[in-house]
Amino acid sequence: MTKITFVQKDGARIETEGQNGSTVMETAIMNAVPGIIAECGGACTCATCHVYVDEAWTEAVGGPSNMEEDMLDFAFDVTAQSRLSCQIKVKDALDGLVVHVPSRQG
Repeated sequence: MTKITFVQKDGARIETEGQNGSTVMETAIMNAVPGIIAECGGACTCATCHVYVDEAWTEAVGGPSNMEEDMLDFAFDVTAQSRLSCQIKVKDALDGLVVHVPSRQG
């Protein structure tokens, strides 16, 4: 299991464990993380699972695909750290991952 911490806008931290091969979004849904809506269920056809990858994890997570970048156009307050959590696969190399949940979703 891979540890993933979701930081809420108010600074509250929700520590979870994700199954390798699943996604960060699926981990959020399984743990009822507030602010991760995931309307499309992980199909990369909305922007309601938007997160900000903590800067310490940017390189390990990698950048978005072209399709993901297109969907991020529908998210609020997109930054260089923005990713759709449905597109981040959980793996051993991400053990300890920290992502920040935006104050609102697209």
